[in-house]
Amino acid sequence: MHTLLTIIGLLIVLGVVVFVHEFGHFMAARWAGVRVDAFSIGFGPAIFKWTDKRGTIWKLCWLPLGGYVSIYGQEDMFHRKKYADLPPAKKVGHYLSVPAWKQFIIIAAGVCMNFLLAWIIYSADFMFKPRSVQLPVIGQVVRNSIAFNAGVKAGDVIMKINNAHINNWGELVIAKELSSKKDANVLIARKDKLITVQLKPATADGWGLVADGSKKTEPQTKPFFKALYSGLRETYYQSKTLLIVLKQIITGERSSKQLGSFITIAQVSGHALEIGFFAFMAIIALLSVNLAIINLLPLPVLDGGYLLILLIEAIIRRKLDGKAMEMTIACGWVLIMLLFVFTMWNDIARVFRLN
Repeated sequence: MHTLLTIIGLLIVLGVVVFVHEFGHFMAARWAGVRVDAFSIGFGPAIFKWTDKRGTIWKLCWLPLGGYVSIYGQEDMFHRKKYADLPPAKKVGHYLSVPAWKQFIIIAAGVCMNFLLAWIIYSADFMFKPRSVQLPVIGQVVRNSIAFNAGVKAGDVIMKINNAHINNWGELVIAKELSSKKDANVLIARKDKLITVQLKPATADGWGLVADGSKKTEPQTKPFFKALYSGLRETYYQSKTLLIVLKQIITGERSSKQLGSFITIAQVSGHALEIGFFAFMAIIALLSVNLAIINLLPLPVLDGGYLLILLIEAIIRRKLDGKAMEMTIACGWVLIMLLFVFTMWNDIARVFRLN
């Protein structure tokens, strides 16, 4: 049963997140007057397909590990002479027939839709799921711990960690994790005074802080506009957290073994599906944010790479073209494939305990 839920969870999560991303590209292309030749969820042979009135082929394929939108003429963006030589009839609906700002919108629409999906899910979660919030009040400080030696006391309220406002215990835990490789400046409210202490990087046991279990808010939902604000804030916070984690992996502050492939996604999705609807939707929102952030990285073949190229072209006022750009894109594909193999190896090593 668990294996079945894992498979179902993976298919639903990837299906929703990928569909929303590609649908953003699709709708933007249609709005810009660019022809869309195919819309595919998955890769490989099609399980089924149909063609709409505008000639777009919609496909569901056997390998459900992504998807794509085939936009007419997008592959010619580095072969503009080929486009120039086309007869007028062939230029209608071509990607290069629209101005650069519309091309920018077509490429950016995918990540925008992923952020929008996450915002909607997080907002709905705040609006419909009653929750109590553990306030960042210290109930106990472990003797001889990092916090104890820094002078933190029971009853203290954590206000900020490295200038990040702390509103609940969950935010405290995340901020502590993000500060795991450097000293943290912590602003504390103690009775009627504000005190700043410096805590050394947390060990495996943390800083030695235990929450005051009695300091919780009553379970409640949020009204519409407050839920929208909280959903937007959560989307921003999750995006910021991922960027910091990626930076720490690149700089060596965090182990690259934490990177996972679709195996990790499947396991987490299956577990969330067992827990319940809200937990499962939270995984969809988190993966949607992750997909958006990853796609915004300025690497060839990712949306961020194409957006960067359009920005460079706007600045230098000429088009990048030719074999050099072809090689750049090819290198990008090689890099993506190496990353895929690396994350797969991480998951295999974790599952079979090879490390």
